[in-house]
Amino acid sequence: MKFLDEAKVFIKSGDGGNGVIAFRRERFIEYGGPDGGNGGRGGSVYAEAVEGLNTLIDYRYAQHFKARKGGNGAGSDRTGAAAPDVTLKVPVGTQILDEDRETLIADLDVVGKRVLLAKGGDGGFGNANYKTSTNRAPRRADPGWPGEEKWVWLRLKLIADAGLVGLPNAGKSTFLAAASAARPKIADYPFTTLHPQLGVVRLNATEEFVLADIPGLIEGASEGAGLGTRFLGHVERCRVLLHLIDGSQADPAGAWRMIRNELEEYGGGLSEKPEIVVLNKLDAMTRQARASRVKALERATGGPVMLAAGATGEGVPEVLRAVMDVVRAK
Repeated sequence: MKFLDEAKVFIKSGDGGNGVIAFRRERFIEYGGPDGGNGGRGGSVYAEAVEGLNTLIDYRYAQHFKARKGGNGAGSDRTGAAAPDVTLKVPVGTQILDEDRETLIADLDVVGKRVLLAKGGDGGFGNANYKTSTNRAPRRADPGWPGEEKWVWLRLKLIADAGLVGLPNAGKSTFLAAASAARPKIADYPFTTLHPQLGVVRLNATEEFVLADIPGLIEGASEGAGLGTRFLGHVERCRVLLHLIDGSQADPAGAWRMIRNELEEYGGGLSEKPEIVVLNKLDAMTRQARASRVKALERATGGPVMLAAGATGEGVPEVLRAVMDVVRAK
């Protein structure tokens, strides 16, 4: 299924049903009276987070959602039928934004969370509602209240405990495949990953966490270079960032600084998240190169640097254990 993490939809709740003017006409009853019923409530529009979805692709082809109008009232004090509600089922982690794409309406970050987007209009009063001791035959009935209508944006931010960040070809997809049952596309050219991937990492019978891999960042991503930063939203919810650096390149410290700069430019609190720095592709380095690059990277980051090789699995369990410790501590 094609991945889509953003969609614009039009929603409209139903108008309320109209009240009616009616009078009793029964045999042998000398004085009748008003008995016009009220209109029914129009349908409302809701959004609900459900399990089993990880993309907004359904809203790529169906973009208009309108609830029905409530039923009109009738004689004999009969109230019109309420219209059924319309529910937009979205993946867990979906944010609903106003048309300006900045005002947050709701954040559906828990399964079963449900929010009202557009309330259905109330039904109008029939003339029986206006009967008084001094006005025994009112000839007034109200139309139903109109429903609400607006455009909203759906933006998906995947729910993951840890997020993989790094340059293209840093070995993120290989690492994800080695650490979980996920099978992302792996190739020896940049931007192999074109949309986020999720994998469940199980350390043992009781410990597991969700790891997200996003497309690689390049210098100037915050200004739109490469695939830009459009996918960084998927790691905003992560508790820890796993920063993979290609150990086969000559300047790993420079690569780390570049990615850190892009995270700071993006904002969203990403630069303040706990970070585990991993020098990847251990199998592609000599011992001398490994020692010098680890030392340079530790000097740049001001903290420890872990070693791993996603292709061979060397060092991967130790990295996953470190991630698990941070996830459990948060």
